[in-house]
This record gives sequence, structure tokens and C-alpha cells, in this order.
Amino acid sequence: MLSTESLPRTRALPPHGWLGLALVGTCWPLNWGLDGLRTHALFFPLWLGYVLSVDGLCLRRNGTSALHRSPRRFLALFAISIPLWWLFEFLNLRLGNWEYAGREHFSDLEYSLLASLSFSTVVPALLETSEWLRGTRWIRGLPPGPRLPATTRLRRLCAVLGAAALAATLIWPRYCFPLVWVGPVLLIEALNLRLGRRALTCDLARGDWRPWAALWAGGLVCGFFWELWNFWSYPKWIYHVPWVGFLEVFEMPLLGYLGYLPFAMLLYQLAHLLLPKGEWLRP
Repeated sequence: MLSTESLPRTRALPPHGWLGLALVGTCWPLNWGLDGLRTHALFFPLWLGYVLSVDGLCLRRNGTSALHRSPRRFLALFAISIPLWWLFEFLNLRLGNWEYAGREHFSDLEYSLLASLSFSTVVPALLETSEWLRGTRWIRGLPPGPRLPATTRLRRLCAVLGAAALAATLIWPRYCFPLVWVGPVLLIEALNLRLGRRALTCDLARGDWRPWAALWAGGLVCGFFWELWNFWSYPKWIYHVPWVGFLEVFEMPLLGYLGYLPFAMLLYQLAHLLLPKGEWLRP
């Protein structure tokens, strides 16, 4: 594998990066400034602009990016995002942790199509952000940490704990709702290890925690923008979270942002499970 230093670097932001900035600069003020329904038409181009902008920044600094390495696999990230988030929408039928204000203005077919288009940006936004952060000096300079070998015992433990976490979430949703973000991470980790895919613990076997740090930071950055751009939108999502619904930052309770940490890990795992030949999170 080529090192980052051996790749050609560009000094200027590539054209698709400028296109992304133009989309963000246009759709952000329109989404907040227009009256009535508007987010359903602006959410996708706004987040597409974000994705293209960050990909352009990665290419400018590193000489490589997800789009540059494989346009086909880059587009596939949008495709795998849709069923992923619909899965969480299905789980939320039991949890009731969020709902969409303005849903009543759309037929079931309109809602399904518009929601799927919006959901498609989740995985590329998170992975692009995490890759850009992975190349920052403060993450590249992190020292090695504790090692955790990816053993058969660990794989089985992840599978058991993941299944138990999801079962507890569905049986006792009021008390165990945070586990909806943890259970899938453990299950997909076990599956990736079983299939020989790249897993989160592959890096920990070497004591390399930098991919984890990049994913956690990427989850928080994307979470911030998801909640920021949602706050003055319409339609928008609102939360009903037991026990921790205080100290809201935009619509999200402060403690709720912790959910973006395992969520980021899950998206990385699924990208390697479904698109194993892709290079995700290049430094």
C-alpha cells in the first residue's frame, strides 16, 4: 500500500470540492431562510455539498480521497446508507426516541422516497469526515495504546453481548435505549471477524487507536452539523429521550451526542462488510 507521503498532493481545492462548497453556501441559507416546507428539497443537496467539500479537502491535503480512489465505491456508500438508517427507523418504532415534525404533509410514498434520499448521505458524510480527521496532525501523532488481540474468544463474546444488547433494547426500551447504538457494533464486529473483513479490533491488535479516535471525532463533527442544520429546518426531527432530555444542544440532549461515537464505528464496520474492497479511513 502506498504511503501518504508517496501520493501526489494538490495545492488547490479540486473542482468537486468547489461544487460542494457552492451547494452548502446555497442550500444552508435557503433551508433556514425560506418559509414553509423546504427541507425535504434541500437536505440532500446540502449534505451532498458537505460530502463533496470534505472529499475535496482530503484530496487537496492527502493526494487521495474516497471519490478519487474509486468513484463506483464512493457512490455505493450512498446506496448502503439507505437500508442502514431505515433499520434504525424500524427499531425506533419500539423506542420512540425521535419523530419528524412535518411528516403529515407527505403521503407514505413521498415520505419514503424523500427520506431514503436524505438517508443516503449518512455513511459518506461520516466516513469522509473521519478520513479528513484521520490525516490531521493531532490524530496522526497519537501514541500506541493498549493492545487487544482479535481472538476467537473475543469474536464470540462480541456476538453474545451484541445480541443481548439488542434484545434488552427491544424488551426494555425505556431503560435500555442507549444499547440500540452499541448492540449492532458488537454484532457486526463479530461478523466481520468471522468473514475475515477488516474489523475495528484489527487496529487494536497493534495498539493503534488512531482509527477509533478519527471515527469518534468524525461522529461528533457530523452529529454537530446534523443537529445544527436540523434546528431551523422544516420538516425536522425532534427527540423524546427518557432520563437524559436536558441540556439540549440544538434539538439533541447533550448526553445524546455520545451515541454518535458507536454510530460512527458501526458505519465504518458496515462499509467494510458490504464494500470490502474499498479503502475507508486512509490517513
